[in-house]
Amino acid sequence: MTALHWKLVIDCSDPHAQAAFWAAALRYREEDHSALVEQLLGAGAVPADQTATVHPGTPEKRLGWRTLAAVRHPDDPLDPVSGAGLGRRILFQQVPEPKTVKNRLHVDVHAESGARDTEVTRLEGLGATVLRRVAEQGGSWVVMADPEGNEFCVQ
Repeated sequence: MTALHWKLVIDCSDPHAQAAFWAAALRYREEDHSALVEQLLGAGAVPADQTATVHPGTPEKRLGWRTLAAVRHPDDPLDPVSGAGLGRRILFQQVPEPKTVKNRLHVDVHAESGARDTEVTRLEGLGATVLRRVAEQGGSWVVMADPEGNEFCVQ
């Protein structure tokens, strides 16, 4: 049997800000869906209000989906038509309700050996916050929150 293809989907209020944060945090690439968006707009297949200008006022300015954004591992292939990654990726999906409780699923980020504190400082510079530092018999890690409050750990 062939393994299933999957992606992690994270509910959020601002998918493009979350994609920018996580692309920088993981050193991933933001997916560029502009070619597909422009093709569908040109064909009248989607209304313009379903799109958004991503990174306005920057050289990275492009069209994207208003309520969706994604990041992908830089070494994985992508679909040239849609711009979607075909490997390790995270999709950020806008939802109307705010986050209210602790995540039931979270990302663990593994820093290089001896570089956890440096990585935590870098992530704070990107907008993450330290929630607590954990040291137990089985190991130690730092629990952080992304800019929308989603918990993740740095090991």
